[in-house]
Amino acid sequence: MVSGGTYGTEDIVHGAGYGKAILILLLTPILWSLPTAFMIGELSSALPFEGGYYAWVRRAMGNFWGFQEAWLSLVASIFDMAIYPTLFVLYLDRLFPWFAEGHRGVIVALTVVIVCALLNIAGVRVVSTTSLWLFFALSAPFILIAAIAPFRLGALANAVTRPTTSTTDILGGLLICMWNYMGWDNASTIATEVERPQRTYPRAMLAAVVIVALTYIVPVVAMWMTGLSASAWETGFWADIAGLLGGPLLRVGLALGGMISGFGMFNALVMSYSRLPLAMAQDGMLPQVFGKLHPRSRAPWVAIVVCAIGWAMCLGLGFERLVTIDILLYGASLSLEFVALAVLRIREPELPRPFRVPGGLFGAISVGVAPLLLFGFSVVRSQHQQVLGMSSFAFGMLLIAAGVLAYVLNLTLKPAGWASVAQKP
Repeated sequence: MVSGGTYGTEDIVHGAGYGKAILILLLTPILWSLPTAFMIGELSSALPFEGGYYAWVRRAMGNFWGFQEAWLSLVASIFDMAIYPTLFVLYLDRLFPWFAEGHRGVIVALTVVIVCALLNIAGVRVVSTTSLWLFFALSAPFILIAAIAPFRLGALANAVTRPTTSTTDILGGLLICMWNYMGWDNASTIATEVERPQRTYPRAMLAAVVIVALTYIVPVVAMWMTGLSASAWETGFWADIAGLLGGPLLRVGLALGGMISGFGMFNALVMSYSRLPLAMAQDGMLPQVFGKLHPRSRAPWVAIVVCAIGWAMCLGLGFERLVTIDILLYGASLSLEFVALAVLRIREPELPRPFRVPGGLFGAISVGVAPLLLFGFSVVRSQHQQVLGMSSFAFGMLLIAAGVLAYVLNLTLKPAGWASVAQKP
């Protein structure tokens, strides 16, 4: 749910160069991911509820803010989820350029959405087992790249590559790096479906920070050794790198891995986001139809289908534009989670917390400072991207304001049938 392997890091190298890219890839998990992992480790072990971060914010600050947390996350998911089928098509194009013509790529991306929705309706265990094996499959080509590169020192300094279309600068590279390192809270929404969540979540979070950072940094360091020009990099370029370093067979393997990465992340995140409408329906904040579960797999099939329709609507937007809007909305929801961490420490000091952010109340408050500063940077950056004739920032503010309006409408128009269920499944 956080990372689909090294894919999607190419524009960081293009925008910042090798040395600065490695520094960004090293510092971002320390300033952005690790504090988030600490926060989620405490809250998910103390409150392992369906809906995860929505349930934490609602308990800490009430229905209004809980609704806004869910709204921001679901709206962000519309743009976030369109990224992964887009990456799938980008790597497919590297193997078969025929798919880049006309609307063929959009049709392929739509197929990814439909297949992953069906897998999720089949149940959480199917998704988790699939994700585990996909991780090993997509990591294998990068292990080969890291193994081959030391024997090709400077060999690609004069390599001929096709002209790049990337216009990403160093600030854009940092934004893409933040996107590559975000999503830690997504795992919290399925807490009631995880064995021993109090013990499992903190350990998984801290281990994953290290694993994800290594999968990004090691292959970039390996390619720096070959002397390949950083200006040649762009989204999807790992397939060309594999061809230059290991021949056509490795190129095919890495392109297939890129497709697996996009598919695997989309598949796992369907599981996460679809639990938000389920939890809201159980709390009486959405119609009860969103709480319908499949009779065999117990998956929230109505929520999955409705979310999939929303995700499919954004498949035509470009990669960097999707990332900019996604981080803006995700950062707003993440801010509420850090506030909830501090508020619960003050309001419920006796709440059992199998894992605690170190440093007492000061630690719980200060752990969110670095992520919020990085979020502030993304707000500034969003003013330079255009969506529907306005800046991404203005577009994002409209979506955030729509959440307040949706809550008011929910209160004034809510039928009696939206009442919360007596007992949650």
